[in-house]
Amino acid sequence: MMASADLRDELDCSICLSLYTDPVSLRCGHNFCRTCIVSALDAQEAAGVYSCPDCREESPQRPALEKNRKLANIVERFLSSQPDMESRIFCTYCIKSPVPAVRTCLHCENSLCDDHLAAHNKTADHILTDPTSSFGNKKCSVHKKVLEYYCPQDAACLCVTCCLVGKHRGHQVELLGEASEKKKEKLRKYLGELNPQKAELQTRVQNLQDHKKNIQEKASEKRENIRKLFMDIMEQLEMAEKKVQGEISRQEDEIVLQISHLINEREKEEKELSGKMHHMEQMCHVTDPIRLLQERDITDNRTDPITVLQELDQGAACRDKSAAAEKEAPVQEATKKEKEEEKLRKELDEDLISLTLHRSMRDIVTSVTSGLGFQVPDILLDEDTAHIEVELSDDLKTATYSEEKQQRSKSPRRFLYYPQVLSRCGLSSGRHYWEVTWNQVGRFIIGMSYPSIKRKGKQSGIGENDKSWCLDLDDEYCRADHNLVSLHCSVRSSCPTFGVFLDYEAGHLSFYELCDPIRHLHTFTASFTEPLHVAFYVNYGASVTITS
Repeated sequence: MMASADLRDELDCSICLSLYTDPVSLRCGHNFCRTCIVSALDAQEAAGVYSCPDCREESPQRPALEKNRKLANIVERFLSSQPDMESRIFCTYCIKSPVPAVRTCLHCENSLCDDHLAAHNKTADHILTDPTSSFGNKKCSVHKKVLEYYCPQDAACLCVTCCLVGKHRGHQVELLGEASEKKKEKLRKYLGELNPQKAELQTRVQNLQDHKKNIQEKASEKRENIRKLFMDIMEQLEMAEKKVQGEISRQEDEIVLQISHLINEREKEEKELSGKMHHMEQMCHVTDPIRLLQERDITDNRTDPITVLQELDQGAACRDKSAAAEKEAPVQEATKKEKEEEKLRKELDEDLISLTLHRSMRDIVTSVTSGLGFQVPDILLDEDTAHIEVELSDDLKTATYSEEKQQRSKSPRRFLYYPQVLSRCGLSSGRHYWEVTWNQVGRFIIGMSYPSIKRKGKQSGIGENDKSWCLDLDDEYCRADHNLVSLHCSVRSSCPTFGVFLDYEAGHLSFYELCDPIRHLHTFTASFTEPLHVAFYVNYGASVTITS
């Protein structure tokens, strides 16, 4: 405490006796608050001589003021280490160093430490309170006397004069201490009533914190699962790539091996032909007629396929059956080789490569959806339920509104009032996901319905009964309907593709807009009791297609 007080003395301005505020230095080295020294210099200006308030060093010219940044930083750090320094009440009589006050006299308006309190006047007029620097709320604003009484009628604190001659004369008053105790008792009672509310709020906060923690843990677990899933997908993609690359290599090796074998055969034939041609060239240079004529006539070699082909190209014709028979064998041999070469000039089987890739990717998608715990059902629309103004595609995947009535046989399951259609099969368990595309024309409803939904009348509309749930869209609105209750979605759909997710056991039916990013539109929660069929409504040119 003494060290802090000593430091405080060093940080006090000698003019205002308070902590430096924006300290500046004179040429002599002494420091002052900027406002303090400016006021002092202004007062000296009339005399024509300026002097330092501490050392009295004179200067004929007004001295320059240099900001003392280091001292300013020291003051700032001192205040930060003594956060309550400025708010504490110190003894009025301890001038040399600040000593905390223990009591304040309302009559004298002075604060006292233990030493000065012992010597203080103890008469009844001198009322002591906890240390304070504010006396305005302790004394009557009219009579400037200490407040000692309380008027419950006017809810005001009074001095003795107020009670005797003021406007509160004749009122039932209480001593401040008694009135204070009564108010404290009232506050304690009210506090007792608030405690259960506080406990309830604390319980709610704790539940929310537990939920927050649970969500964070689930998110962390989900992130780890997704990371592992993508690692597995990458491994499967690498395996799929190896499989497709292997198929390409297999085809390449097979074709190249056959071509290489045929190349070797043709190179061998070329070598033999080159030898024969070389021998002919040598014979052409023989000068001895007898030797030349005694050599076998190799130009009449009918078994040579090259010769036969040359003769065929020149249009040489056989003039008798025996010559044709001799030529038939080498022609067939040459044609056979030609066909072999033509056969080996085939390209890679790209269809087989694409099929291998497709099957590999399909297996990956199947593995991923299985890992996510849901299935992608093969949904087909039921023609026996389709309204006569609903046209179905040949693959039973698309429903389109048609002004031309469709010729269909009578069926007790056919919708008769609204242009609607159900899917053939219902879903009665598990988690399922599928997607649909809307042509963004007219009005379109996508939903799910029990097979027991009515087929005629206004209550047969999807979403207009307790047997169906749907998303209703057109170019101006997007809403979720069930049992004649409509909830407008927070966004108006601008995307033509939608995803539907059904968790039958959990009782959740969710709709998503498949834009980027994917947006959640609405989730219905119900206890499903019947199989759920996909349900469509199309009108005013609308068309919807099941894409997965």
